Amino acid sequence: MSASAVLVLALLVIALFPWGLLRGVLADRLSKHFERPVVIGSLKRIDHIGFTPTVALRDVRIPQADWAGSGDFLRLDEARVTFPVWALLTGAVQPRDIEISGLRLALVRTKDGRTNWSREEEGSGSGDRIGLKAVTVRNSVIRYQDAEQDRRATLGLASNAQGFRVVGNGTIRGAPVRIAVTGAPIVRSRQDNWPFQARIDGEALTMHARGTMDRPLDTSHMTLDLDTRAADLKLVDAVIEAGLFRTQPVALKAHVRHDGRDWTITKLMGTIGRSDIAGRVVVKKRDNRTKLDGEITSRRFDFDDLSSDQGLAERRVRRQRIGPRVIPDTRINLANVDALDGTLTVRIDRVTSRNGDPALTWLSGKLVLDHQRLQIDPLTLGFSGGEAAGRATVDQREGAAHPTLALDLKAEGSQFRMFADAGPVTGRMQARARLTGRGDTIRQAVGRSSGRVGLVVRDGALPARYAEALGFDAVGALTADKDARATLRCLVLQLPVSGGEGRVNSLVLDTSVSQLVGSGSIQFPREQIAIRLTGAPKQKSLLRLPGEARLTGSLSAPRLTIPHETKSVGNILKAVGRTITGRQGALATDADCTSLSAQALR
Repeated sequence: MSASAVLVLALLVIALFPWGLLRGVLADRLSKHFERPVVIGSLKRIDHIGFTPTVALRDVRIPQADWAGSGDFLRLDEARVTFPVWALLTGAVQPRDIEISGLRLALVRTKDGRTNWSREEEGSGSGDRIGLKAVTVRNSVIRYQDAEQDRRATLGLASNAQGFRVVGNGTIRGAPVRIAVTGAPIVRSRQDNWPFQARIDGEALTMHARGTMDRPLDTSHMTLDLDTRAADLKLVDAVIEAGLFRTQPVALKAHVRHDGRDWTITKLMGTIGRSDIAGRVVVKKRDNRTKLDGEITSRRFDFDDLSSDQGLAERRVRRQRIGPRVIPDTRINLANVDALDGTLTVRIDRVTSRNGDPALTWLSGKLVLDHQRLQIDPLTLGFSGGEAAGRATVDQREGAAHPTLALDLKAEGSQFRMFADAGPVTGRMQARARLTGRGDTIRQAVGRSSGRVGLVVRDGALPARYAEALGFDAVGALTADKDARATLRCLVLQLPVSGGEGRVNSLVLDTSVSQLVGSGSIQFPREQIAIRLTGAPKQKSLLRLPGEARLTGSLSAPRLTIPHETKSVGNILKAVGRTITGRQGALATDADCTSLSAQALR
């Protein structure tokens, strides 16, 4: 027999092949795939000849996995499938037409993320095109239970010449929703760009997606516009599974493109509470990790909008208990982002607060997250009249229970204002903080940190009678005009920190008429100040009192006072005696503010 005859015979055998003979082989392979016995009542070829055969599977049953519950994973009355033989011969199953009747499908995902529709080693798939040409579905129902995201739904599925429809009811995190997905008919006359709409409607959550898939049901290649409103960003996350958190109510819109494992989100805009956001984000799935690249901007942002009502209530109780704090209680634990990497630039033009004018007025930064190490560099924080710049690193690699925070920030040009008994003390402030500590929030980490803090206030002013009093010049303090102001040459603090306790290494408050030097501590995270100050005038005084001043209060509300005992009758008599004998003590000289400032800010 010639080679051409053999070839013709082979082609004829393939064209006429009775596919029903493979019922046992197919059942066996499906049983191995699902790791439980699969029953196929019958498998029969229903066309006569050709290289794109149509086969009918009837009475198919796949039991539910033991861990997923009782009953069946799949029951099917009949499925007619048309497929190209040549693709099958190369090991690929690429159905073109499918006609399904009487499908009952029970999808389950457990709390630990295990699913009954895919095996662990299959991962998220490659996103290849499925290439269906026509789909008909009748009398079919899908039941879905997801313990990981707290979702459940019962959906009726139909596809015919009038269109494609999935309609049903469910709950998302306990919130009732109505679910509907509609699309154009999946027929051979339609090729690319299959239009569809998907809606989730409920009192707590509404999402509407409208767009096109490159081919019918090709969810891995589609373009859509998304509009969502929710009582909480966490409800949105229950749908998109991006690891988001609870917030104030959200209203967001975006244009989205999905290609295989990549999502490109552009024209993102909307609100979270009173805050607005806009930007773009590209999401890529690689090596079982999610990689982000994007830009987010806001014209007006309130960080309280990133907390739920419950979180805000807990914060108010905590604030009432411990009082106001300068160091924020922002959570920095990265345990829930162990599979997330990426780069995100952020700029907020105006920071607002429902509790009044915040100290922070604007910010910008570049965030780089790599295997649970987050670096924000550069980081710029704007304050009234100045800004702080530097970097921050949060490191929770190698399974650490709590992250380590490293801060290196330098403030320039901010306005300093501190309340004193006789009036305000003001000046131009510079500061430098280099701290490293471990904790789940910024406040916790600083409260356990080690490093150093330097503070400099220069070119300021304070009440003249208060400047005299700081030198313990009783007559000068009593005779100074109450509205007169003295020059604040410099206030310099060097504060080494160990285990959250800052011990004053050097503290000098130098005015045009007096000088104070201090010792003591600042305790974190309470931000409690306990500093003792002793002073001297820069010129001879008629009545110089012995004693000290005290800097107390907190970082958010420091208070400078002269104890009453310093001005007691006994101390006044001692001062009179020293004036008579000329033993008032050494006078202060101008501090070297430039040198002290350089040391504090190094």
